[in-house]
Amino acid sequence: MAQPATKQPVSGLSEASRRSPIARPPDAWQGAFERAFRWTACGLAAGVVLLLAGVVFEVVRRAGGSMGKLGFAFLTDSVWDANGDRFGILPSIVGTLYTSALALLIGGGLGVTTAIVLSQGFLPRRAELVMKNVIELLAAIPSVVYGLWGIYVLIPALRPIADLLHEKLGFLPLFSTKLSGPGILPASLVLSIMILPTVTAIAREGMVAVPRRLAAAAYGLGATRWEVIFRVILPTARGGIFGALVLGFGRALGETMALAMLVGNTNRFGWSLLSPGNTLSALLANHFPEAGEVEVGALMCAALVLLLITLAVNALGSLIMRRARRGLTGLG
Repeated sequence: MAQPATKQPVSGLSEASRRSPIARPPDAWQGAFERAFRWTACGLAAGVVLLLAGVVFEVVRRAGGSMGKLGFAFLTDSVWDANGDRFGILPSIVGTLYTSALALLIGGGLGVTTAIVLSQGFLPRRAELVMKNVIELLAAIPSVVYGLWGIYVLIPALRPIADLLHEKLGFLPLFSTKLSGPGILPASLVLSIMILPTVTAIAREGMVAVPRRLAAAAYGLGATRWEVIFRVILPTARGGIFGALVLGFGRALGETMALAMLVGNTNRFGWSLLSPGNTLSALLANHFPEAGEVEVGALMCAALVLLLITLAVNALGSLIMRRARRGLTGLG
């Protein structure tokens, strides 16, 4: 015969629950620890913001004295002559955007494809985990190692292909010169590898966040696997994917050492992928050690331009990812 249910106290907690340490209100020491931890966390977060503001302020302060002297010609001139006090960064600005865009075209496409493979069950679980860890390890390789690999492995491997492209397609602006050594193409290829972990990880996160019921509904309507991927998964996760591409672009814009070793460091710009060029980060790395007072001011102005471009691109990527995450949360 079933026993009658024991009546619980009005509070909804049994006597044993009330005796549990979890149910007790925090004592004075726990309350003090919680307040200290909260204030410490807030202080550290504020410190990060102040650090960023301090970096921006210092760059602006150091560049402010030279901006008036250099004028608008600083952004439109193509000559960098420290002896003649003539400084122009137009080739470096265009070279920065050109190499980063090429890297995004290559690394972004490869990263999104890899994210599809890692998120849509194309591989066994163990192989997927291994591939994911290997891609993440690419982000741990120092930039100078990528530069050395590009010099001693990538450029020699590219030279026969570049000579063939120049011979057969030299009438096109993209292949109008020979690859004599460092150039835009080797730098862009190395950059594409360096941004691959960022694009893959964030794009995969966006695809995994797509509610499974959307794919299940598409399968229920008779859609194939590829139709679900291209008509359901990718359109739904497009905000996260686009945010991954923007953040990868920002990562490429700020890269320094590998580009300084591979781009050629020539203060001129050409559309040929096989010609040398220059970027803002490479310009800063190569000229700062021996710069005089006047040239330091010009370099700080170049650093300010690079800082503004990078901050704008990363802020745009973060905004896009936040909106995409809200949209996916709304889908349930």
